[in-house]
Amino acid sequence: MDLYAYNRFEDTESNGFNVVKHSISYIKNIQIKGILIYNIFTLLCGKYDTLVLMLNFTHLSTWILLLTKILHRKKIILWGQGISVKRYLKEEVKPDWKLKAMISMADGVWVYMDKECEQWKKIFPKKKIVALNNTVSEVEDILAYTSSQPKNLLKKKYNIKEDIVLIFCARFTNQYRRIDILLNTIKKLDTTKFGFIIIGDGSLKPNFTSYSNVYDFGAVYDTNVKQELFTIADIYFQPGWVGLSIVEAMAYGKPIFTMQRSVETKQCVEYSYIQDQYNGIIFSDEKVLVEKISSINKEEINNLSFNAHKTAENLTIKNMSDNAVSIL
Repeated sequence: MDLYAYNRFEDTESNGFNVVKHSISYIKNIQIKGILIYNIFTLLCGKYDTLVLMLNFTHLSTWILLLTKILHRKKIILWGQGISVKRYLKEEVKPDWKLKAMISMADGVWVYMDKECEQWKKIFPKKKIVALNNTVSEVEDILAYTSSQPKNLLKKKYNIKEDIVLIFCARFTNQYRRIDILLNTIKKLDTTKFGFIIIGDGSLKPNFTSYSNVYDFGAVYDTNVKQELFTIADIYFQPGWVGLSIVEAMAYGKPIFTMQRSVETKQCVEYSYIQDQYNGIIFSDEKVLVEKISSINKEEINNLSFNAHKTAENLTIKNMSDNAVSIL
């Protein structure tokens, strides 16, 4: 297998990611206002029997490779979410015709989640389509993690006094995370009972210094610190745009509290991992959210936590790769 990237390594590193350069090759490309044209001859000249390409209708080169399959005779698997997160409510009723056209020409499809997989299987019942069950690479390590110190000592270490602690762990670079709801919840909950751990930085990050029950750690790259903060927390709280971060949180045994998907509150495809009242709680509005959190007890949190951890046990990289290989 050869792996190609169309993003420049320097740009990726500047966004805080580690790039293992020796296993990835850069593919020459042109990007104009979201449209991508990459060098198809790099892929056609290689001795590949299968090409895995992104399920993205703005990639013009992918259209060319799909339309010329009869000439190059390489099998093509398309890999993507299978739906637009921003247009989710519309496309879960009526799938995008452009994605439909791409899938019709492909030999197989990898989508992230079961929900979108079942949607496309109904349209293409004979097509090889599989849900990978999207996850994070360190989930096995997180599942196996047990803190060497009890929660009460860790709370003393970080001077966190509140009985119930909610943790938010995401970058403040996306307007769809509904930071307004996060702030409103902080303001409305009892400050002596509920504390908030904040992990993440970004241009849209508000100033939390005026809240005595908010503990802002910024961007955390120290794994030990992150593990301790998740051990202290009782609940993972992200009002909108929940994605892979909830897999990490559930692996730590934290139930997911978020808002119901709507026109105003957009959610990523991993949102379907959340089973309301089983491994998290999905709230219809802010009033219900505040009322429910205000009245929640430790026994209820513990039950949700157990189920969250149980959910994450199936979300391993091995299972994800096994699902992918199953249609090759």
